[in-house]
Amino acid sequence: MKKISLVLLALFLMACGKEQHDLTVKANIEGLKKGTLYLKKVEDTTLVIIDSLVVNGNTNIELHSDLDSPEVFYLYLDKNSAEKDRITFFADKGITEINTTLKNFAFEFEIKGSEQQKTLEEYQTVIDKINNRYLYNFKEQFEARKAGDTAKLNILIKESNNSLKRKYLYTVNFALNNKNSEVAPYLALTEIYNARIDYLDTINNSLTPKVKASKYGKELNTFINTIKSTETDN
Repeated sequence: MKKISLVLLALFLMACGKEQHDLTVKANIEGLKKGTLYLKKVEDTTLVIIDSLVVNGNTNIELHSDLDSPEVFYLYLDKNSAEKDRITFFADKGITEINTTLKNFAFEFEIKGSEQQKTLEEYQTVIDKINNRYLYNFKEQFEARKAGDTAKLNILIKESNNSLKRKYLYTVNFALNNKNSEVAPYLALTEIYNARIDYLDTINNSLTPKVKASKYGKELNTFINTIKSTETDN
């Protein structure tokens, strides 16, 4: 009995001695033999390296980070060339799995992890279509200017403005419908930061207490207060 107790004690001490991480990112990159992976995030408007790993035939790829509240991270792959690829994902505490390929690292990836990531992907499915239409319209405007077709150009500019308005309204509505997700203030800060202040205020006021206390919830509140303060001074 005494020996069993000592063994259990030893196992307990070993478990306690293991370094605990808030976030573990497991990456499976088909075809990758050599390269360096970087886990990055934005701190005080600067993109900083949180963790890195040199891949040299190893298949057990893990990167780690501390995490106070859900936020966006970036997985960079340096393939020992001038080319670098990046995957953006929304992480929460626990494990995030990223599956992709070396050939199409930033285009054919699958992410399994946080609920916030699922919500972000839902948003991107629709917003990508709006953005693609906006970019196509911009190309058409260039061709119309080149051809001197003023009538067509005016129509395209009107369509472009409507497309931008759709993007703003969709983002606002999406944020309001997901007020219990940290994705809501994140979208307000990154997608429609130059929107009318009442739009941003509406999103901010709708957030649940938990989301308000998160990183992006606090940043959105500070951002709005700064804008209001500037408007008052002027």
